[in-house]
Amino acid sequence: MSKDTFHDAGEARALRDAFGRFATGIAVITARDSEGPMGLTVNSFASVSLAPPLLLFSVARTCRSLDRLAAAASFAVNVLGRDQEAVSSRFSGRGGEKWTADTRILEGSHGAPLIEGALAAFECRPFARHEAGDHVVFIGEVLRFETTGHGDPLLYYRGAYRALAI
Repeated sequence: MSKDTFHDAGEARALRDAFGRFATGIAVITARDSEGPMGLTVNSFASVSLAPPLLLFSVARTCRSLDRLAAAASFAVNVLGRDQEAVSSRFSGRGGEKWTADTRILEGSHGAPLIEGALAAFECRPFARHEAGDHVVFIGEVLRFETTGHGDPLLYYRGAYRALAI
């Protein structure tokens, strides 16, 4: 690295591109309230603690489901497999129907819908929420989880879906 390759943190596009150099998995956060099921795609999922069992993800303040998610009594994190790119795309869109007939869901024990075929699903209750710039960080306490899906994870790198090369 040379001194000439660094940018000021205020250069939003360059910063976004630099963040995109970190490969991430893809998850769909799901919850249910009196209006019905909700869901959104995130790539900010991470484990936090084993004791107590905690995880986190962040959601943009501009997300239309933010208030509903913040008020939900429970939510689920569904870690998507490589064959679930269409699910990721559908739940990341600002418009259109997310809960189509081919969205196979199961009912979680704590009220949140679970996406069938996900590599892992974590049923959580809210633990903490933190305002963080243009995002809100959600921390959930894991109540129940399963790892029933098989296959490789769905990855995102430099603005595109990617596959593991083994």
